[in-house]
Amino acid sequence: MPNSNDGSNLVIGNTPENLSTTRQIMELMEKVLSKENMQMAYKAVWQNQGGSGVDGMELKDLLFYFTKHWDKVKARLLSGEYYPQAVLGLNINKENGGKRQLGIPTVVDRTIQQAIHQVLNLMWDKEFSDSSFGFRPRRNAGMAILQAHTYINAGYAHIVDIDLKSFFDRVNHDYLMNLVKRKVQDPLLLKLIRRFLRSPIEIDGKLYKRREGVPQGGPLSPLLSNIVLDKLDKELERRNLRFVRYADDFSIFVRSRRAANRIKRTISCFIKLRLHLEVNTSKSKVCRPHNYEYLGYAFVPSYKKGEKGIYQLIVAQSKFQKLKKELKQITRKTIPMNFDERIRRINQKMRGWLNYFRYASIRAKLAELDGWLRNRLRYCIWHQWKKPNKRMRSLIRLGKSAEEAYAWSRTSMGGWRVACSPILGTTITIDRLKQRGYIPFTEYYLKLRKQ
Repeated sequence: MPNSNDGSNLVIGNTPENLSTTRQIMELMEKVLSKENMQMAYKAVWQNQGGSGVDGMELKDLLFYFTKHWDKVKARLLSGEYYPQAVLGLNINKENGGKRQLGIPTVVDRTIQQAIHQVLNLMWDKEFSDSSFGFRPRRNAGMAILQAHTYINAGYAHIVDIDLKSFFDRVNHDYLMNLVKRKVQDPLLLKLIRRFLRSPIEIDGKLYKRREGVPQGGPLSPLLSNIVLDKLDKELERRNLRFVRYADDFSIFVRSRRAANRIKRTISCFIKLRLHLEVNTSKSKVCRPHNYEYLGYAFVPSYKKGEKGIYQLIVAQSKFQKLKKELKQITRKTIPMNFDERIRRINQKMRGWLNYFRYASIRAKLAELDGWLRNRLRYCIWHQWKKPNKRMRSLIRLGKSAEEAYAWSRTSMGGWRVACSPILGTTITIDRLKQRGYIPFTEYYLKLRKQ
């Protein structure tokens, strides 16, 4: 088996050109299955990683499989005889206590879906709304947040926040395929897309048919969802409304509550009657910025002089609590983990979290978090020293007198109180923690804000 898995050695063979003349090879399908497009698809799937599907094949085996079997797979795709395998159903916990079902295709099917996505995305993306930010090249959640923030501070501070009920599980297949057919005339490609939509889902070893929905987990699902919701975008644009949409999370911004209530009612009807989707009435609402959260961000009034009516971005409280819970788990003293590994995990979590929440005004809150986290790390070190003599020698090595080190090494205080006391604050200093690789949240946040 080849050693390299970055896609550079992926060999896509050529299907014999003397296929039956009754098989009509369409232009789009040829683009999808071209060597260059499949190379790109393989690399994208490899970079995204992810687990195996129902067949158990892992990503590390995909290169070998394609090198050996691609000619046969391509021939079946071009003859219309290719049937995707079932998707593996996985339930993940949502923050509100519910469950979200993912459908994980096999690694082979993921690569084929990615190849289709790359070709179709070139056809559709240029026509999507400028207010649509999810799953699109050169667009991200941060841009959606900043656009919402701009609308609010421009005076459009009555917000229609509509929640689509189980959107990815309820997309009507016939309606979706009719939308796809407006641009795709290749019958082989249309048939293959429908088969991906209809492939059964395996949950706890049992297969279930699917007649609606585009399960999250496959590369094709985000594009198909954008194709459906683009109709909503176009309707909002036709009404000259200001809105932002990231996948199925969208909000509309207007100047008055009366207008907001009217729009909520009429748009909800449009979603039900025209898109064949259901609005979650219990979660949809008309609200003001201080009661509004979007993609993990919240909005609070600015109390600076001369900034009446201006709102600042902050991190939603639930997101901060989740971060603190994860950091607490990493720094739990009873978990068998060396100090360098703890620092590595903290820094990894910190970089990802702050790169997402870099637009929020949270410097003071991060400073408080840093102080708490450093004490957690000191507690871990104090616990690792364990015995009194080891603690005494360590404190002396860090600059304390023998008398002071002896007294603290035999203290009856609990470990957390010691970690928060001056004895560790003046020995296990910020500079010494940095020498071990520790990066304060505040320091990294300020660096991002300057960029």
